[in-house]
Order: sequence, then C-alpha cells, then structure tokens
Amino acid sequence: MVVAHRGASAYAPENTVASAKLGWILGADAVEVDVRLSSDQHIVVIHDQNTERTSGKKWVVSDEPLSNLQTLDVGSWKDEKYRGEPIPTLFEVVSLIPEGKKLFVELKGDDSLVPILQREFNHDPKLDQLNFIAFDYETITAVKESFPDNKAYWLSSEPFACTRSMLEKVKHDGLDGVDLHYSLITPALMSTANELKLEIHCWTVNNQEEAATLSALGVYSITTDVPDQIMNRLIAG
Repeated sequence: MVVAHRGASAYAPENTVASAKLGWILGADAVEVDVRLSSDQHIVVIHDQNTERTSGKKWVVSDEPLSNLQTLDVGSWKDEKYRGEPIPTLFEVVSLIPEGKKLFVELKGDDSLVPILQREFNHDPKLDQLNFIAFDYETITAVKESFPDNKAYWLSSEPFACTRSMLEKVKHDGLDGVDLHYSLITPALMSTANELKLEIHCWTVNNQEEAATLSALGVYSITTDVPDQIMNRLIAG
C-alpha cells in the first residue's frame, strides 16, 4: 500500500480535509493522520502539541475547546488557495474515506484517547477501514484490546524495535506488526517478521528508488508525502 502522509502533504496543508481528499484523489491506498484531544474531549486532527507551526497562533491543543481550535486558519501557511482551511475532527475525515480505502490514525499522547475512540467509532460504518498506529507502546496495545478486529501497529524509529526479542513481544501482545522509519528496514528484519507473521510498514519515503527497493523487500506499506510519485514508480516496476 501507498499511504499519504498527513494526506498529500507535499501539495496541500497537512492533516486537513483538503490534504486527505487529495491523497485519495491522487490514488493512495490510504491516508495517514495524527490525532489529539481538545480540552472538551473531541478528537482533532493535528500533529503538534500546539498550533503555532500551522496557524501562527501558539495555542496548546489540549487546553482549547474544539470551537476555538476550529476558528484557526491552518491552510494559508501552505498556499493562499487553502486560506480558511480549519483543523478537522477525526469524525470528519473518517466520513470521507472512499470505499476500498484505508485511514491510518496515529494517536498522539497517551491512551486517554482510547475510550473516546470507542465512544465515537465503535459502531461507525467505516470502522473496518481504520488502522491504528502509535509511538507509545501502552497506547497501541490499549487500542488493539479495544478494537481487536482492526489492525494496530507500533511506530518506532529505534533499532531495538527490529530485534527478535522486541518483535516477539509485539507478536505476543497481539499487535499486527510495526511501522518503522524506512532506514531500519533490512532483509534480515523482513525475514524475522515473515517468520513471526508480522507486517512491516515504513515511513516517510519520498525517494522513488528507495520506495522501489523497500517494495522489493516486501514491506506492507510505504508512507509518503508524494503519493502520486511513489505510486507511479511502483506501477512502473
């Protein structure tokens, strides 16, 4: 799979409805977004702990209610044509997932997000189109326990994540695999993962030749800012 990182973030403002839509329009198999909780317990789509980088106003996401956060313009920093693009809720993005496509939801922070996810999405008709990822190990295992039928992957950029003992722990704890920085992917890692029946996913790959190499090694997905370019290279073979 080719996964559009924060949507098609090379071309549209990251983690917005515009970037998610564009990711799917460009042919990505999935879109990845980051989520956090607002002060009034809404799941909002944003990467950073505060809003400064994408809005120019330094508001801490967890200190602000949804109504305040959605007054911010998080589009014009990328391009004037996106002026007025707001911070979306996860529910808004999930509602847009096309048939046959996936959404990778990266949980930021701790496992306090999990009960809110359950409340909002346990009976959502698009629940089976969601995959979950997180750097915090307790968070991703909590998600898997709460959503056993959904794929859940531990995110890491650390070499110890590739050791056999760590991969065995991932397997034992019921996770479906790991999502690693692409520089960690090796034939030896892939061999161990295949033996343990774990999936290996990787991020963030914007070089076409690197993507082709990783695809040949057998990774399940490649997350990229330029999904159209990576798709074209992989199709070309």
